[in-house]
Amino acid sequence: MFETVVMEYNHGTSICVSTEVGCKMGCAFCASTIGGLVRRLSAGEIADQIIFSQKDLGKRIDSIVLMGIGEPLDNFDNVVTFLKNINDKNSLNIGMRHISLSTCGVVPKIYELAELNLPITLSISLHATDDKKRDEIMPINHKYPIEELILACKDYIKTTGRRISFEYAVISGVNDSVSDAAKLCKLLKGMLAHVNVIPVNEVKERGFVKPDRKRIDEFVNYINNQGISATVRRKLGGDINASCGQLRRQSLKKEVIE
Repeated sequence: MFETVVMEYNHGTSICVSTEVGCKMGCAFCASTIGGLVRRLSAGEIADQIIFSQKDLGKRIDSIVLMGIGEPLDNFDNVVTFLKNINDKNSLNIGMRHISLSTCGVVPKIYELAELNLPITLSISLHATDDKKRDEIMPINHKYPIEELILACKDYIKTTGRRISFEYAVISGVNDSVSDAAKLCKLLKGMLAHVNVIPVNEVKERGFVKPDRKRIDEFVNYINNQGISATVRRKLGGDINASCGQLRRQSLKKEVIE
């Protein structure tokens, strides 16, 4: 089982698609990885999420985010095929500039994606500013530490000329201090970058708590004052647990009970 989430805005309709059934990356704040990776989705299965959502809605999907269950760059070939297929004028004809792909930092595949020079938006799930802290919440950092990840990001920007969005889930008492914001600014200084600050999803099995709004605002304001663009992600779907694999997790638990 995997999940697909439709998000309706005033400016159009976006869809968050999954690329795998489960996930092997083990990020500590995410419900998608509970139970590990089952299998990777085919390019057609990823596209079906959009096709059937459009049928259910009775209207066109305007933009796509590959931020659902799974690590897109762990399913590289199928994801690239999906991107090309969905962009084709004889298919759904969704422009690549309306597509965002999020990765936790599979460094070799970032270099490979850069060489393809697709005009998508690349989002990097960073969530910490030093290796010790990132090791604790994102196991992939053991294999590809922050220094290697940032070098890959700089190469991506140089090769494609496109800005990277750095996702940063603020967790109360873990990575939400002004000191953390200062370290983040130092890390991204001189890069064509935007920081997308996300109040952490409070997954029951994980126990992480989001900071209060004042703390979040202090964090974001510090980054903006250093000349780096930062915004707080608008929260959609939290009322139905439609974040970070929570819908799938909720459905699987319900099946076990029944």
